[in-house]
Amino acid sequence: MTGEPVVASPAPASGRGPDEATARRRFVTVSFLFWFPIGMSIATGVLLFTERGMGLAAIAGFYAVHSLTAAAMELPTGGLSDVIGRRPVLAIAGLLNLAAFTFIGLGAAGWAIALGMGLMGLARALSSGPAEAWYVDTVHAHAGPDADLRTGLARGGSVTSAALALGTLLGGGLPWLLGLVPGLGEWLADATGGLVILLSVPALLGALVEVVFVLYVLSALTEPPRPRTGVRGVVGGVPAAIAAGLRLGARDALIRRILLTASAAGAALAAVELLTPGRAAALMGTAESGALVFAGLACAGFLCSALGSQLAPLVARFAGSSERAVLASLGLVTLGLTLLGLTSHSMSALATAAAVTGYGLVYLGLGAAGPNENDLLHRRVDASGRATALSVQSLSLQLVAAGAGLAAGSLPPGPLPWLLAATAVLAGALLWLRRAAPAKPLPEAVPRTEADGSATLSAHP
Repeated sequence: MTGEPVVASPAPASGRGPDEATARRRFVTVSFLFWFPIGMSIATGVLLFTERGMGLAAIAGFYAVHSLTAAAMELPTGGLSDVIGRRPVLAIAGLLNLAAFTFIGLGAAGWAIALGMGLMGLARALSSGPAEAWYVDTVHAHAGPDADLRTGLARGGSVTSAALALGTLLGGGLPWLLGLVPGLGEWLADATGGLVILLSVPALLGALVEVVFVLYVLSALTEPPRPRTGVRGVVGGVPAAIAAGLRLGARDALIRRILLTASAAGAALAAVELLTPGRAAALMGTAESGALVFAGLACAGFLCSALGSQLAPLVARFAGSSERAVLASLGLVTLGLTLLGLTSHSMSALATAAAVTGYGLVYLGLGAAGPNENDLLHRRVDASGRATALSVQSLSLQLVAAGAGLAAGSLPPGPLPWLLAATAVLAGALLWLRRAAPAKPLPEAVPRTEADGSATLSAHP
């Protein structure tokens, strides 16, 4: 791709590869298998590291390693997927997560945990676009560029949230259930020289799930052969794909809106994830009971996100377009953050109910917005840059989330951090008041052919 906004080729669908229903089912399965073990690690991560003797500063450093690795590698790995293919990159991501969960589950030293978190961050960057890009490529190849994408994207988002919710519950409950067996924890520690404790079981189980993930990716995500690419081609092609992805946001108004909306979502998630655990602990009176409440609340949030993703096509039909659906969804997020801000100084039953409602609205709105945003994005880019565009979108969210989290943590507790996040989301919603002009193909554009693999390009004034 050259960096100008591109649209999918109008060439007729070939009908090759899996049909739409099969592609959707495989995309959903891959999404579940990738995110389920991550959900299990959410519930026990901090407690496991604490049990290993790590202080809070060290634990914060481990999570920083994960976030910074994911952000630094987001664009290079997206470009790699566009150069060598979706399936090999996803398989590599699964192998990296397999190693990461093994290091985290067995690591008693700080360097081993940091290495595991870094590998997980790299796997996160590798996985941020290829599965969805494979799904869109496959549907376009079978049914043409005008095929419906929202249904599959919505189901993928729903299953991702459901996998996180189920994983969080299982990861939090499994050590407790195993602890009911007399002497099991001591036996595991003695038999493994202290490497395996009850809290490490979810991570090790996650490593086993990654084996299934890799095998499924290699067997199910079939894709047409790409031109043979050597080391020089990969090294040379990735920077070009990165540069083209960055130019997308600079030259296409609709893609720029999508990236700015992802940034607003990052601000919202940073505020919710940073500030909610403290509020739960303050409400319950102790950190332990607050953590239990937060685990349940996080699970409910993931389920709200799943519901929002499932409702995304319906919201688009009622609103009249994907653009209007994004506007309405971000309005829900703004309302939810506002409720959380206005109730931040009160512990009354009414204020607590309003805060829980606001928390649910944030995730419901973000879940409904995502598939509609990505439906618009995939109609603006072609297969040669689809994974890169998704990586740019993910990078926008992660970078702003990191900055917003630091800002929220430095502000005094109370409504201000919540309301600032609400303002950021409202600004993102207002971008969608006007419809974006459609992309127009260049006069000299050449349709894609099986022989040369070129794409139809379009410039956007």
